[in-house]
Amino acid sequence: MSKRDYYEVLGVSKGASETELKTAYRRCAMKHHPDRNPGDAVADANFKECKEAYEVLSDASKRQAYDAHGHAAFEHGAGGFGGAGGFGGADFGDIFGDLFGNIFGQGGSRGPVRGQDLGFRLNLTLEEAINGVEREIEVPSMQSCDPCNGSGSADGKIETCSQCAGRGQVIMQRGPFRMQQPCPSCGGSGKSIVTPCNECHGQGRVRKVKTLKVNVPAGVDDGDRIRLAGEGEAGPQGAPPGDLLVEVAVRKHDVFQRDGDDLHCEVPIRISQAALGDVITIPTLDGRAELRIPAETQTGKIFRLREKGVKSVRSYHKGDLYCHVVVETPINLTPEQRELLEKFEATFVGEEAARRHSPKSSTLIDGVKGIWDRMTS
Repeated sequence: MSKRDYYEVLGVSKGASETELKTAYRRCAMKHHPDRNPGDAVADANFKECKEAYEVLSDASKRQAYDAHGHAAFEHGAGGFGGAGGFGGADFGDIFGDLFGNIFGQGGSRGPVRGQDLGFRLNLTLEEAINGVEREIEVPSMQSCDPCNGSGSADGKIETCSQCAGRGQVIMQRGPFRMQQPCPSCGGSGKSIVTPCNECHGQGRVRKVKTLKVNVPAGVDDGDRIRLAGEGEAGPQGAPPGDLLVEVAVRKHDVFQRDGDDLHCEVPIRISQAALGDVITIPTLDGRAELRIPAETQTGKIFRLREKGVKSVRSYHKGDLYCHVVVETPINLTPEQRELLEKFEATFVGEEAARRHSPKSSTLIDGVKGIWDRMTS
């Protein structure tokens, strides 16, 4: 009987990517896996067909030969690969580790379980996040036991686990499913401790507070993570440790708000400065800078200062600083100031003066008049 097209077997197109192939194979293998279909010869044949198709299409050179010559590329004497039944090229261990990891424990792998990854929230000021900083942190976690050097044994004597016979795995039958999982007695190590350590009671680890230095690179942002490999929890009985994930939390700044590589700030100015124009000094993260305010500047006007922002860890250039002008109403007026303002206000009497000197106010009045006219007409 002629073989089906490998692309048809996996249900993908000829232009399928590596990720699409892997996803399709997982779906096919899960559907036809013998453990899910005990005694079903058709499912077993389909499962083998899926494996064969993926073994060829996941290998770039084999896939190229298959696309050119079809199944003939793998027949003996055809100048091909001498058959596709060996499955030597595909990483099925990785596939099934992902596919059945939750069912089989650690994907069927032998050995003690790796230590857990830990998380730590590191609070920084905006200046620390932008410029970088070295911080010392204290992390409570399960760490390797010193008296037994993480082995869990008081005298160093370790025997083969009697429950799993040293395999580190046991088979559990649950209804129609046969599931492989780490041995509950030895935790997947395949070994049994004769005399447990008095300090850790055979676990090989104890709870401690570890002090670490974290080098925060310049330009990190709120929510960024720094991975410290091997600084997580120690694994049981000498297993490899997990990692520590340090999440950056940037505190709210009194002046600046960050938006990616850019900074934003409000710049309050007096009425006279807005009307007549001025040159003012504003703060930046680099020190001070001068900002020229043109005459007749209104509230909400935004001025851009190039390269006065942030150079993040993901970019090569600094962002900009955006200054949002806010015209500030004066308070605590002296009698002289109040008198001057009253004289100044008197010059705006009349509709013509309002239109000439306060365009936004006149626009508002005209709009309201239009509403009144439509309501009374």
